[in-house]
Amino acid sequence: MDIHQNVDILLVEDNPYEAQLTIRSFKKSNLANGLLHIDDGAEAMDFIFNRNKYAARNSENIPKLILLDLKLPKVGGLEILKAIKEDQRTKVIPVIVLTSSKEGPDIKTSYELGVNSYIVKPVNFESFSKAVVELGMYWMFLNVPPYN
Repeated sequence: MDIHQNVDILLVEDNPYEAQLTIRSFKKSNLANGLLHIDDGAEAMDFIFNRNKYAARNSENIPKLILLDLKLPKVGGLEILKAIKEDQRTKVIPVIVLTSSKEGPDIKTSYELGVNSYIVKPVNFESFSKAVVELGMYWMFLNVPPYN
């Protein structure tokens, strides 16, 4: 995807299998046109905050939804979530933690930092695919964002 295009959904997931399942599920539901997949936390931070190779990206084109794994290389998901919700430019972006962690402290900290939803990845492919599609449909079409 051209980094100068609008990104509707930013998928931050380091597991290639789970990323492919998510992307495939979005494609089946025609939600993948504006999807960008990034597989490490440092690059996700660069994209979100227009740094390094993303410095020329139009900062007005913020994602409509961020799907964020917690266990990421370089910069962890909780650190990314904290940065997003503390910054005036990005704090309104809905962030959904989509992770395999059922750890109480991860859940509690995510909500304290301002996550919009915390979802534990279903193990079963059918359940995972259905959950991803429902997430996309809700956040892209039913939810009314605070910006246009």
